[in-house]
Amino acid sequence: MQEIKPLLQVDAMDGVMPKDRDEETGKYTERYTRENFLSALESLGGSAGTQEVADEVDCAYRTAHAKLSELEEEGRLTSRKVGNAKLWELDSSEDG
Repeated sequence: MQEIKPLLQVDAMDGVMPKDRDEETGKYTERYTRENFLSALESLGGSAGTQEVADEVDCAYRTAHAKLSELEEEGRLTSRKVGNAKLWELDSSEDG
C-alpha cells in the first residue's frame, strides 16, 4: 500500500504570527507591532471587539487576540466579556 503524504503541511501558529525574516540576522520579525493594535483601538474610539481590531489592523482574528492579550498582560489595556465577545479598552490611566 502506498503511503499518502500531504502536499502542504501547515503549522497551527502560521495564522497567528507571520514568519518574516530579517535578511541580515535571520531572525523572525513582527509584521504587526503592539503599537499597531493600540493605534487601532484609539482610532476605534478607545474600545472595540477583537474582530473590529483585527479588521482595522488588517490581520487574522487569532493574531489580534494574541497581541491584545499580550497588551492586557502588560497593563496597557483592559478587557471585559460582553455576551460571547471580548471588549478591549485602552487603559484610562495611559497617557495618550
